[in-house]
Amino acid sequence: MAQVAAVPDEPGQPPGLTALSLAQSAPKAIPKEQIITPFDVSGGVDETGKAVAIDYNKLIETFGSKRIDEELLIRFEKVTGHKPHRLLRRGMVFSHRDLDLILDKYEKGIPFFLYTGRGPSSDSMHVGHTIPFEFTKYLQDVFNVPLVIMLTDDEKFYHSPKITLEDAYRYALQNAMDIIAVGFDIKKTFIFIDTDFVDGGSGAAFNKNVRILGKRTTINQIKGTFGFGDSNNIAEFAFPAMQSATAFATSFPFIFGPDKKKVAKIPCLIPCAIDQDPYFRQCRDNARQIGFVKPALIHSVFLPSLKGAETKMSASDSDSSIFLSDTDKQIQKKVGNAFSGGQDSRELHRQLGGRTNVDIPFQYLTFFLEDDDELERIRVAYEKGEMESGEMKKTCTRELQAYVGAFKERRKAVTEAVRDEFLRARHLEFRGSPFETLQKGNREEEIKELEERLQKLRVGV
Repeated sequence: MAQVAAVPDEPGQPPGLTALSLAQSAPKAIPKEQIITPFDVSGGVDETGKAVAIDYNKLIETFGSKRIDEELLIRFEKVTGHKPHRLLRRGMVFSHRDLDLILDKYEKGIPFFLYTGRGPSSDSMHVGHTIPFEFTKYLQDVFNVPLVIMLTDDEKFYHSPKITLEDAYRYALQNAMDIIAVGFDIKKTFIFIDTDFVDGGSGAAFNKNVRILGKRTTINQIKGTFGFGDSNNIAEFAFPAMQSATAFATSFPFIFGPDKKKVAKIPCLIPCAIDQDPYFRQCRDNARQIGFVKPALIHSVFLPSLKGAETKMSASDSDSSIFLSDTDKQIQKKVGNAFSGGQDSRELHRQLGGRTNVDIPFQYLTFFLEDDDELERIRVAYEKGEMESGEMKKTCTRELQAYVGAFKERRKAVTEAVRDEFLRARHLEFRGSPFETLQKGNREEEIKELEERLQKLRVGV
């Protein structure tokens, strides 16, 4: 530490406020580790007090997952016959648990299902919420498998001091319509809201699995996994069993059939953001002890806040997020105020170039711009100083306006009747369905009308 020379107090200055005393009394920056839980996401703080971006390599080490490497991507394309999604190609979907085993099973014709979800905390979702859902739609299209989507209105009620149960349920109904507008196949997708499904007759098997998992899960496991303490309510401790039960096919006999012994062997692949991994670590720990297959997971990174890469986009902070309900003007204004990786002056920018690793508009393009060659052209031009920050923001604005605009058009086709059909416990259509003979009969006419109304949703996102 540099030495500070003692200087006398200036006339009229309170005693003790010398340069030396001020330097000695200044608070020292305390480094902080990044926090990644289902309830809190933030990057760390370094020894200088500066907030730092989320370190995903460190998360892989901490959580004990595996990186999705080039070898796995090559195998994915070979087994599925499909080019990996842009999020896979660019490392935005970066980590997994047992994805290789899912590919083994798919290669052998062994069925599996997809499961993802959302905790409804607001009327409108933002573009960060669509990332896991868009990727899940891609997986559903590629593998042609059934999908279960869980809307955890009860969880949001348990964890938020402000959200009422009625609010959470209303958010869930609205969010369901947003999720459907991503383009999921109604014949292969079941969406449920916890408070509806669990309390209804169709949720009996699900409830049984919740109780079995609840008995196997200890308070110490929950404390160790989530960091809960004595101030957390008992519903928060119990909820992980709810989220875990969805990962087991026996929870849905109306989809997979009543043969528990056979259905218990059907594996599950869960696409989710990395902050949801703690739920399924304890789920995987308990699965084999109760005769179930461990669920596999595939993790995505967070879409960063408009304010910087130190935290994720949040529905509770409108200035940090691009909502699916935002107008073109709102998107333009928000992107215009986004954190930039440009230099302080035009001359310096031309000399040193922009910093794409911290530039939020460029980071958003890596999520939403499909063309790999165009993305690379933009990166090179910006880093060479040939493209200025204003042009980068305009490019990002156009891409987001197109993305949100296309979503709004699809959203118009999602009526309450469409939503209610997705929410109805029913047989789904997929290879190996135990109800296949029924589906070839009267189900075709029943679904035909809804299929016509959902045609717009079938356009690739």
